[in-house]
Amino acid sequence: MWLQHVFLGFLGLACGLSVATGSFAIAVKLGIIPQMAKKSKTAKHIITYENATICGGVVGNILAVYPAIHFPVGHFVLGMFGLSAGIFVGCMAVALAEIINAYPIMYRRLKLKMGLEWMLGAIALGKMGGCLFYFINGYSNG
Repeated sequence: MWLQHVFLGFLGLACGLSVATGSFAIAVKLGIIPQMAKKSKTAKHIITYENATICGGVVGNILAVYPAIHFPVGHFVLGMFGLSAGIFVGCMAVALAEIINAYPIMYRRLKLKMGLEWMLGAIALGKMGGCLFYFINGYSNG
């Protein structure tokens, strides 16, 4: 019985490490974090970005594996965390899209010359609206 638990624990750890390694490898290979630091003109803090990304991944995995862990910090801190996480994910998505040149290709194919900032704003508002919809209605009701 205990041997089965040890095996399953090892298997879960190995699978988690492989998924995390793949996620971080794609972020490093595509240069998402350095690109984000370059665009925001904060390249001198790139080690801080990388450490924050790794710590966020580790803490996120711990909270996903142990859902009984609670942090009684209040609604304000929770709201600040949500805002910060959303900004970070948005920056990572824009950096990824810029690295693979998704927006320039889309603009060329749609023959857009003006209003690019309005299009990006509409994309951002659409993403925000979808997130709010799922947040208000619950993920399981989607």
